[in-house]
Amino acid sequence: MKFGKINRRKFILTALLATPAALAGDARFVEPAWLKTRRVRIGNGKTGGHFVQFSDVHHKGDRAYLQTVVDKINLLAPDFVCFTGDLVEDKKFLPETLEILSGIKSPMFGVPGNHDYWSRVDFAPIKKCFAATGGAWLLDEQREVAGGRVNLIGITCSHANSAKLPLNPAAKNILLMHYPAWVKQLGGQKFDLMLAGHSHGGQVRIPFYGAPVVPFAVDEYDPGLFQTPDGPLYVNAGIGYIYIYNFRFNCRPEITLFEI
Repeated sequence: MKFGKINRRKFILTALLATPAALAGDARFVEPAWLKTRRVRIGNGKTGGHFVQFSDVHHKGDRAYLQTVVDKINLLAPDFVCFTGDLVEDKKFLPETLEILSGIKSPMFGVPGNHDYWSRVDFAPIKKCFAATGGAWLLDEQREVAGGRVNLIGITCSHANSAKLPLNPAAKNILLMHYPAWVKQLGGQKFDLMLAGHSHGGQVRIPFYGAPVVPFAVDEYDPGLFQTPDGPLYVNAGIGYIYIYNFRFNCRPEITLFEI
C-alpha cells in the first residue's frame, strides 16, 4: 500500500509539473498553425449559396502556412471570398502575400485593417490582386456579387459612417469592416450579415473566462456570432498573430464558411 501511495503522489506531482509545459507547448507550437474551418448558417430555409471569410493574415514570411490557407479556401469552392483586414505589419512582406493570395480561385473581396494603414503599404497592387480574382479591394465601396443575390459593402478604417451606402432590398446586404465595435456606430442601418476581424479572438482564451486581453475597437465582440440591433455580426478569429506574439491557446486560426 505504501508503494502504491508513493506512486500516486509521484504521478500527481508529475502531472502538475507537466501540465503548464504541455499548455505552453500547445500555445507556441501547435495552435498557431492548427487551422480550422468553422461553418456558420445564416437565416432559415434553403441555402442560396456559400462564401468564405478570412481575416488578419499578418503575413511575416511563412509561405507554407499561408499557402495552406489558400489551399483550404479553394477546397471549399466558395461563391466568393471576404477578407476583413490586416494583410501585413511590414510592407516588405506585401509582394509575397499578394503572390500567394492570388492563387485563390474565387472572387476575393476585402477591406483594409489598421495594420495595412500603419505599414504604409501601397494599395494599388492590392487592388490589382483582388481584381484579378474577379473581386475587389473595397474602400467605402459596394459590389453586387453572386449574380446580384448579394450586395457587398466594404468600409475602411477611417470612419464607420462610410457604411451608409445604399442597401439593396432585393439582395442580401453584407457589410465588411475591420473593427467589430463599429457595429455600434452604424446609425441604425440593418444588414443581413456583418463581418469583422481585428480581435484575433484575443489569441489566448481561458476556459470559462474568455480572452484576458483584446485589441482596441473590439469591446464585447471578440470571436463568434453576435446578434445586434443592426443585424448579425460575425467576428473571425484571424489567421496570423500580432507582432512577435506567435502563440494561441484555445483560439485556433480560422477560416469561416457561411451558408446564407
